[in-house]
Amino acid sequence: MKNNKLWIAYLLSDWLSAVFAWSIFNFFRKNIIEKQPFEIDEKFKLSIIIIPIIWLLLYFAFGAYKNVYRRHRIKEVSQTLLLTLIGTFFIFFAFLLDDQNPSYQDHYTRIIGLFSIHAIVTFIPRFAITSVIVNKIHQRKIGFPTLIIGSNIKAVEIFQELRNMKKSTGHQLIGYISTNGGVDKMSETNLTKLGDYTDLENIISKQNIEEVIIATEPKEHDKINKIINDLADLNVKIKVITDMYNILTGSVKINSIFGALLIEINPEIMPAWQKSLKRFMDVSISIVAIALLCPIYILLSILVKLSSKGSIIYKQERIGLNGRSFYIYKFRSMFKNSEDKGPQLSSQHDKRITPIGKLMRRSRLDEIPQFFNVIKGEMSLVGPRPERQHYINLILEQAPHYKHIKKVKPGITSWGQVKYGYAENVEEMISRLKFDLLYVENMSLMLDFKILFYTIIIMLKGSGK
Repeated sequence: MKNNKLWIAYLLSDWLSAVFAWSIFNFFRKNIIEKQPFEIDEKFKLSIIIIPIIWLLLYFAFGAYKNVYRRHRIKEVSQTLLLTLIGTFFIFFAFLLDDQNPSYQDHYTRIIGLFSIHAIVTFIPRFAITSVIVNKIHQRKIGFPTLIIGSNIKAVEIFQELRNMKKSTGHQLIGYISTNGGVDKMSETNLTKLGDYTDLENIISKQNIEEVIIATEPKEHDKINKIINDLADLNVKIKVITDMYNILTGSVKINSIFGALLIEINPEIMPAWQKSLKRFMDVSISIVAIALLCPIYILLSILVKLSSKGSIIYKQERIGLNGRSFYIYKFRSMFKNSEDKGPQLSSQHDKRITPIGKLMRRSRLDEIPQFFNVIKGEMSLVGPRPERQHYINLILEQAPHYKHIKKVKPGITSWGQVKYGYAENVEEMISRLKFDLLYVENMSLMLDFKILFYTIIIMLKGSGK
């Protein structure tokens, strides 16, 4: 169901609802509040085009059309009320504040009227579509292709629990794979064995698996960690069977009253609206920064050119979101051909660094051309620092969990860089890694602001390493 088109049904429903709700509100606004006859004039015709577009943009920004098969009715209620409240206030201050009012109370009447009409008209068809989908999932008519990893008694228990549920949770069990050469308890069930763990990637791709349930023994932490790391690049939802320890420590987060007790690994921490706002801030701040820093760009360009032979801007291939490569931009801080002998990390007293390069690195000014990477969508202002493939391979040998870093865009600055500065060896890269992983698991706009604040302090003090 990854390539579904159901979101189009929601979009059309929202567009028609917005048109209908705005028409009803304008009838109410004119006849009831302003005591004037409602007329379809040019102003109304223009608004009936603009207002629905505003609503659709708001829904897109808040991720209302993502993962539509995974929606539920409680979420439909809360999301409709929240988005209607936000949209109502925006439309009121943008289009309705200058209306003629016999009294200030008419403002409240307009706000309440627009909110109530739009919420009701939008919610009814959305709730109907979601109810149809939820009922089909509960009745096992549709579901998410799911693979069980494990063949012991725990795997059998979760299989039987999911199979015997009166209302399906959407796990369409395609088969299982074994993780060791022990006794295969799953062979006693009617679920198909798709192969062994060595075939994991091929099986997930061939069977179009969307969810994976890790059903090894909870005490086998090393094995579970390895499986989670191996799944990190495969674009599947990962769930792990739970035990009483997980429940008592608050690790189990469950949305469905009738759902199985499973821990979801690496859920999306940052809400869709924060992601949209983060991207908006990235682009806006980058454009402003480039404009304000123009004199510094010019000055540094001259100083870099005079300091030594070579280009002003140095570009280097790095690995970004989902393992895609891109070229990162920096002011050149080293002498030309400094890496003729292959990739080398710089150190605090590296003789390859030019005098102006040392100054730029301490104040992070060599990084400011990366605002162009941000505008291009290759980077964010805040995120784990991108590395070269050569060093990623070295890191993965000691820290396989590095794969999880690639789930977010790399950043100009990061929690790890604020803490450690430039890494001088692989060990320092790995030390920095734990802070970048913490960032990925706790992403929020507030955390971004904190990291940006400390980055600015480092730049002003010139205390960067």
